[in-house]
Amino acid sequence: MKKLFVLLYGITNYNLGSAALVYLVAFTFNLFVPFTIDSGEAGNAYLAAVINLGLIALFGLQHSIMARPAFKKRLARHIPQAAERSTFMLGSAIVTFALCLLWQPMPHVLWQAENAVLYNTLLAIGLGGWALVFYATFLINHFDLFGLRQVWLYFVGKEYTHLPFKLNSLYRYVRHPIMTGVFIGIWFTPVMTVGHLLLALGMSTYIIIGVYHEEKDLVHTFGDRYLRYIRSTGRFFPSLVKGSGVDDTVSTEV
Repeated sequence: MKKLFVLLYGITNYNLGSAALVYLVAFTFNLFVPFTIDSGEAGNAYLAAVINLGLIALFGLQHSIMARPAFKKRLARHIPQAAERSTFMLGSAIVTFALCLLWQPMPHVLWQAENAVLYNTLLAIGLGGWALVFYATFLINHFDLFGLRQVWLYFVGKEYTHLPFKLNSLYRYVRHPIMTGVFIGIWFTPVMTVGHLLLALGMSTYIIIGVYHEEKDLVHTFGDRYLRYIRSTGRFFPSLVKGSGVDDTVSTEV
């Protein structure tokens, strides 16, 4: 019964996390959902900025704290190890929906694409960034990243093994293509409002800080192999310096 509960817990949180990500995309581009980044009447601009920055900070803190090894170790004292990633997905879903549903509109337009071709091009590039996020998850194992592999192995009684990090496809040139997709998704927009700019700046700041600490953990885990990987690739975009890409000294499994 416990194994079944953990499996259902993982499936539920996978769906919640996936739904939250889809909602965030629609929220960012004012598409299809009832609450979007620019919907509603503008109130006090200073109060709106404080609330929105607080929501961004909450989003960043949840992702950063729950990703730290020390937090994972403490969490494992209270729940099965297999449910740790699913719990991260649950926390991510909660803060993402909170960000979208509690966001205070700041709809003053800073600039917008008047030409239909330019408008649709920027929209397509922005949506393409989020498609890159989804694609990049499969390059490292989507179901492991989202917690389903862990709960399934627990359910069938097999021991979980960490997947080797293989430098395939985009990861041969960029260390964090998922974050590359997020950057594209939040900055390429046909309509840039004050609220959208605040979200883009806040999320970009979180990504830069979060990845800095993540890479410190990766260097601690993988040592010289990851340091060689750093020297041969760009963090978010392909390196333009000589020797970009993966050099011959970097193992295909980091």
